[in-house]
Parts: sequence; C-alpha cells; structure tokens
Amino acid sequence: MQDDPQHLQWYADQSLHTNEVFKHYIGSLRQRFNQTGGVHILQSMNGCEWDDETGEVNGFIQYGYDGEDFIALDLQKLTWITAKPQAVIIKLRWDAEKTRLEHNKELFIHKCPELLKNYLQYGRSFLQTAVLPSVSLLQKTPSSPVSCHATGFYPDRAVMFWRKDGEELHEGVEIGEILPNNDGTFQLSVNLNVSSVTPEDWRRYECVFQLSDVENNSVNTLNKTVIRTNESKRNSGNSFSLLIQWILM
Repeated sequence: MQDDPQHLQWYADQSLHTNEVFKHYIGSLRQRFNQTGGVHILQSMNGCEWDDETGEVNGFIQYGYDGEDFIALDLQKLTWITAKPQAVIIKLRWDAEKTRLEHNKELFIHKCPELLKNYLQYGRSFLQTAVLPSVSLLQKTPSSPVSCHATGFYPDRAVMFWRKDGEELHEGVEIGEILPNNDGTFQLSVNLNVSSVTPEDWRRYECVFQLSDVENNSVNTLNKTVIRTNESKRNSGNSFSLLIQWILM
C-alpha cells in the first residue's frame, strides 16, 4: 500500500460500489423468493488461482444467497451456471451482456493472476517459505494399523510413504489425501498394516515425509515406544471423570 497508495483507493471504491449494487440485488432476490421480511445474505466470491509449476490459471466468480449456491460464471465458456430456478432469468440477462463477460474474463484470467504474482513477491518472505511438519505415529489399538501423521506443513506439494530396509512399500499401505488445516497449513496420513510384522522387524520400517524443494526428509522409525495410542487418552479421561466426581461430592 505504501508503494501504490492508489491500490488502497481502488479497493475502497470497489467496496462502496459493491455495497450499492448488492442493495439492489438483494431487494430483487427477496421478491423472486417471495420473502417479505427477515435477514437475508447475499455473498460473492471472486478470484483466481495460479499454479507456479504448470502456469495453469483458473478464475472464478460465484454468488450465494442465504448460505446456498445461486449462480456462477464459467469463464472458459463465458456463460452463467444457475443453481436455483430463481437464477434462470438473471442468467439470461447476464449471458446477453457480452461486453461484461469479456471484461470478467480479462479481469480474472489475466489481470488477477498478475496481481496475485505481485502479492507473492511482496509476501515472499512468509508466503513462499516451506514449513516442515510435526510427524507422529498413531495407533488406535494394538491390532490397528499404525498411522504416520504429518501436520502443519506448507505448501501442499508433499509426499509421504512407508519403506522397509530402504525400499518403498506398496502392499499393506493406505495413503490418505492432503487436507487443509485452519491456519493455512496442511496434514497427511499414511497407514501401515502391522498385523504380520514381528516385533524384531519393527525397526526395519520407516515413515518418510518429503516436502517439495526441501532437501532434508523427515524419517521416523517404527517404534512402539513412541506410538501414541487411545489407551493413554482413555486413562486420562477416567482420571478426569473421577476428579470431577470427587469435586462434586
């Protein structure tokens, strides 16, 4: 904002314009839904995604009304997609506005990625810094698979696998999908079936986590002494329950 004060003014102008437009939209929508009172919410989500490895760009413009999808623009086909019958008449009108469609395509397929890349340059020190995860070995019961769980890593370009004697395992292994955390980091789990593993062979197994563009891997040896189980949780729960009962008495 210091380098480009007009950028802040642009956001302020956009917000004021959206405020006025939404007042008109929400009044029209209340009529279409036959709503005479109450609080109603109109939301829009506009933006773009850029993959710095493939160069692929995706833009999106979508509206929601009272917490449900209402209408969205397909920027490739330049046509609006309706999610509610009440949106059909709006689709027909907006599909006919060719100049507006082309403007949206230019804004979210070309200008938005340029702005995104500019933001990444400003925030490179923290936005593009790789963050290694906290890795734990988890097991529900002694007969359950052992889960190697990594959480808190960034970005989401990561792989994790089990290996035995240095060789990657494929049988008896279940790989989960990368999931987002609330703080913008990610988590991933890989399960290993240990029902056929003898106690003396446990240390031959390792869980390996690899994060893109980071040379050092996180390697955790299969070790019963470091596995976290539900047994300790149940014991803690019983103690807590007894403490509450004692206090209430």
